[in-house]
Amino acid sequence: MQKTTGLLASSLIKLKNLQLTGKLVSEELMLGIHSSKRSGIGIEFEQYRHYEPGDDPKRIDWKLFARTDKHLVRESSTESDRQIRFVLDLSGSMNYTENGVSRLQYAQIVLASLAYLCYIQNDQMSLYGLTQGRVETISGTGAASSARQAFQKILVGLEKATAAGSWGTPVLNQPRRGPAEFQSKKKEQLIFVSDLLQTNDEWLSWIRSLAGPYREIAIFQILGDQEMEFDLKGFYRFKDLESEQEIELDAETVGAQFRTSMQSYLAGLKTALQIPHVRLVRARMSDPVGMVLKAFLTRRKG
Repeated sequence: MQKTTGLLASSLIKLKNLQLTGKLVSEELMLGIHSSKRSGIGIEFEQYRHYEPGDDPKRIDWKLFARTDKHLVRESSTESDRQIRFVLDLSGSMNYTENGVSRLQYAQIVLASLAYLCYIQNDQMSLYGLTQGRVETISGTGAASSARQAFQKILVGLEKATAAGSWGTPVLNQPRRGPAEFQSKKKEQLIFVSDLLQTNDEWLSWIRSLAGPYREIAIFQILGDQEMEFDLKGFYRFKDLESEQEIELDAETVGAQFRTSMQSYLAGLKTALQIPHVRLVRARMSDPVGMVLKAFLTRRKG
């Protein structure tokens, strides 16, 4: 199947600049994307187009011009004080790599791009990491923080993020529900990026514990092509990236069973996540990031 054109993660990684990467993907999205009733990123996502002769200069987004040096006309305008919380899975399986792109790198690009969108919309945002049973604050948002400061802090946090160990073993006296700010009764959105590969139901239980009328959860499940298709042949040494255990198998012999198990797991997980205030978005690491985010931003909720 031919892939939709767009910026591939492998090309974006070569830039070695997460801020530029997020900006490029986001600007690709800003032009020609029509708002849905609710975009899922803070305020309703605004459609921008280039300024044309005859347009009222007052409709130019001058703040955006100062950041991008482009005269763009804002099609709609909505204010929001909603908090956006980005949550990144930092368990060892995020180090899984295909074609020179790790799952963690793909996740970093997704979150950098969404953070840039929040920045130009002046949304409140913060970043958290999940590892070893902990929900750790990587970059919080203080009351006096500007959108630019929050964006820069998130970029630094993303660039420094490393993945190791598992999420499945909680630390004593560390609540899985997260830091105190996760208990807020204000409207907020939690954007979670992970592979959602679990030993038992640890990810599912955590998501269910957080979803509610005050908190919408958007989950980006990032998977590799081989994780989905497993069309390998010959003997391979497979390594569990969380437990470090290794096993050598004839891939062709176990391939059919693996594909059946994976499809069964993914179907069951999709069904289990069909709960109020939760939305699942699946992406492959070979999918252009802009294509994945465009589908997320433009899809109308039922």
